Amino acid sequence: MSKDQMIGLVATHLRLLQRAADAFDEAVAAALGINRTDLRALDLLLGNDTPVSAGELSDALRLSPAATTTVIDRLQRAGLADRIPDPHNRRRVLVAATNTARDAENRIYAPVGVAGSEALGRYTHEQLATIVDFLRVARRVQEEQASRLAGTEARQPAPGSRLRRAGSDGGPGLAV
Repeated sequence: MSKDQMIGLVATHLRLLQRAADAFDEAVAAALGINRTDLRALDLLLGNDTPVSAGELSDALRLSPAATTTVIDRLQRAGLADRIPDPHNRRRVLVAATNTARDAENRIYAPVGVAGSEALGRYTHEQLATIVDFLRVARRVQEEQASRLAGTEARQPAPGSRLRRAGSDGGPGLAV
């Protein structure tokens, strides 16, 4: 197989992986009784050890403040997020994932982590390093292309924000 053919095969399998991830995210959202936007917000909340402001959440999700309030309302009704007073500013409210959300994260994603670890266990350390490098490059390409389509440079969260755009950190949480 030529290098060009192999690149095409990688591209095909990336597309299939994206479809599988989308299907899994859809199943997770359905299991939690929320929509995909709410799931993205929940992922951001679960990825932070401390509560975040609605403004930080709005920026990370690229939603208007009103839309973010609606997302927070839905997550709160579902028992997955709480609004809590900001200890440093009486007029500000912060948002945090609940223990129910953390329990759901463990229930849903622990089996995924076990299966993923088992699947990756067949690779050598060097092969895993190559996979990590590929994933970083692939993520960067996707972010650049999303920015190109949006007609802007890659946007970052507001200065001082502790959140990254949904799906941009590659870390633990609900993003798959």
